[in-house]
Amino acid sequence: MAKENKSKYAVMGVLSLYPGSGYDIKKFMECSTSNFWSESYGQIYPILKQLVEEGLAVRHAEKQEGKPEKYIYTLTEQGKEGLRDWLLESVAVAGERNELLLKLFFGDHISFEKNKEHVRAFQELQSHLLEKYEEIERVLLAEAQHDVSYSYQIMTVRYGIHRCHALLTWCDETLGTLHHLEKRESASSQEFQSE
Repeated sequence: MAKENKSKYAVMGVLSLYPGSGYDIKKFMECSTSNFWSESYGQIYPILKQLVEEGLAVRHAEKQEGKPEKYIYTLTEQGKEGLRDWLLESVAVAGERNELLLKLFFGDHISFEKNKEHVRAFQELQSHLLEKYEEIERVLLAEAQHDVSYSYQIMTVRYGIHRCHALLTWCDETLGTLHHLEKRESASSQEFQSE
């Protein structure tokens, strides 16, 4: 059985919020779902064409002054039903690919300092992401006072916040372990030299 392209549903989900062009969809994703799901223009435009061909969306042209026409896509009732059907399906579990963990797994082939450098860079990234997610949460909490649908978006941001906190704890623990291993190896090599 061929693997289903979930990107189609990401695009349909954005169109369920409001009609838009491929550019609009990409921009919306950049400031919302890109924290956990992103699509490139190279993925979005073929999906939009496919949605129209399948009757899941319709397209109309809007004139723009001094620019080519802009195509706006709107989800059809059939498209909304297709999105709802997908939302009701069980979530497929995907395996994780993490280069940092792969490098740490084989980390005894390089220096402790280089391993710590990798972890510190990851730690810094998680700190920046945490700040970003907390700012997004502040904005969404204000919006949720007027529109309950923002509560669902807050749930996804909270996942990011909890994940960052857990990963920052893991970074502290891992740096401590690397420091301990380095001290142990250093003491062991000094004993060997004194014999």
